[in-house]
Amino acid sequence: MTDTALTPAQEAMKAEYIRARGYWRPWTEGLLRLSPNFLTAYARYAGHPAAQGPLSPAMCELVYVALDGSATHLFESGLRLHVALALERGATPLQVVETLHLATAQGLDGLAMGVTLLAEELAAAGQAPPPVPPDALRQALKARYLALFGDWPAFCDALLGLDPEFFAVMLDLLACREAGEGLDDKARCLLSLALSACFTALDREATRRQIRRALGLGASAAEILQVLQMTAHLGVHACAAGVPALMEAMAARG
Repeated sequence: MTDTALTPAQEAMKAEYIRARGYWRPWTEGLLRLSPNFLTAYARYAGHPAAQGPLSPAMCELVYVALDGSATHLFESGLRLHVALALERGATPLQVVETLHLATAQGLDGLAMGVTLLAEELAAAGQAPPPVPPDALRQALKARYLALFGDWPAFCDALLGLDPEFFAVMLDLLACREAGEGLDDKARCLLSLALSACFTALDREATRRQIRRALGLGASAAEILQVLQMTAHLGVHACAAGVPALMEAMAARG
């Protein structure tokens, strides 16, 4: 089936998909041959945010770089594709690295949830330590966190009380920047929002926190909505993996 020539209608569909999405992969070829109606519906669904939303083409690709590179997903072929497209559409190498930096910091979302629960369970068990005095180190760390992010999530109190030295190195990781054409604060926040909101992570508190921060940094509702819409697109990786497998199985059966 894959050796047969495409019909003129299929060729037109393929050309339109490439024009709108910028790529053509084995799974899209398989869908074109097996379920062209689904491919068309998906192209309209996935293409709507980019066509209607305010984010730049480069920023859209960086969102996909963050999502595909996230440890909650690790979709290497998509990551390679969207890194190349991000550079092609104007992103700098440093912006790609900083996007991956944010994906690395996503691991802290689990820590934030766990430390909060630990503090609650220690209190419930009567094992909570006495309040930590606001010494100079902790005051300085809190001031630095507030300067970076403008808010003070509940987990920070627990973490700062339990291990201020770790809190300090965590801040070093979050604040680390290189000189050059990197991401601005709003872009960093929107990318962190994508990582928190995607169904591979589904961190409600982190998502709310990043939405609040994005609004505070001047992001519009349309920009935030576009990021949220784009997180849903990772669902198509079921087809990206499954359709080539189906095509191979069909070929093996003759």
